[in-house]
Amino acid sequence: MSVRNFITARTKILCVIGHPIKHSMSPIMHNAAIQDLGLDYLYIGFDVPSNKLKEAIKGLKTLNIQGINVTLPHKEKAIKFIDKVDEIAQKIGAINTIKNEDGFLIGRNTDAEGAKKALLDAGCEITGKNVVLIGAGGAAKAISYSLASDTNKTTIINRSEDRAKKLVRELKSKMDLNIEFKKYSEIILKEEIINADILINATPVGMFSTIDISPVSKKALHRDLFVFDLIYNPLETQLIKDSKEIGCQTLSGLDMLVNQGALAFEWWTNRKPNLELMKLRIIEYLGMK
Repeated sequence: MSVRNFITARTKILCVIGHPIKHSMSPIMHNAAIQDLGLDYLYIGFDVPSNKLKEAIKGLKTLNIQGINVTLPHKEKAIKFIDKVDEIAQKIGAINTIKNEDGFLIGRNTDAEGAKKALLDAGCEITGKNVVLIGAGGAAKAISYSLASDTNKTTIINRSEDRAKKLVRELKSKMDLNIEFKKYSEIILKEEIINADILINATPVGMFSTIDISPVSKKALHRDLFVFDLIYNPLETQLIKDSKEIGCQTLSGLDMLVNQGALAFEWWTNRKPNLELMKLRIIEYLGMK
């Protein structure tokens, strides 16, 4: 038996922080990759309420946690509490990954690249297309940044007008983009979807207590849509189920999760993980629930 099968005082710790965190599949996929490569690491989850975020990040630095994933609702606020943010993450205004280099915390955003790769791998044509994006949080920021320069038009629809307008202003100030905001209503959403090629849900609607709810009325969908729901637990949200019934091409958030996780993993460890293994372990786990 290899000594790497044991957790010792030398084992390096990786983690994910968010609130709530018990739904996260990151420990499943990262520990699978760690075991596959025989690395002396362990990946765990920490539930960190928003009012404890600064203290938590300071504690993770003090404890010499090697790598940190950042999930809802901390992707934007976490920027304030780390030492350096890379150029792409600065433009996006959100991070999802932190690397601890001898007590110096560096933030990146691997969501943007992970989402774009997931869409392209699924056969979704992005160039020149019209995108409707529901939501204006950290994940929406990353998606907007990664896609908007290739698309014909991106429309961000959100209940909070101030939040979405701020996102559009930030993106336009950093890049020459055809991007606009519309305040959420069922009528507005339906009107925008009529001329859309790609529909993306970047809200939590469809998970937790809203598992039987879709952010989009089934009547608003049309079969020429490519529907991308960033939620991965459950694998089939109500939006995905409705879209399949209409005849849309669909994509869950699982591939984005694995892609962004693999980029973070390689950054932390300097080793390329097996993406298919990471994805398989999550599917196996969800199938047992």
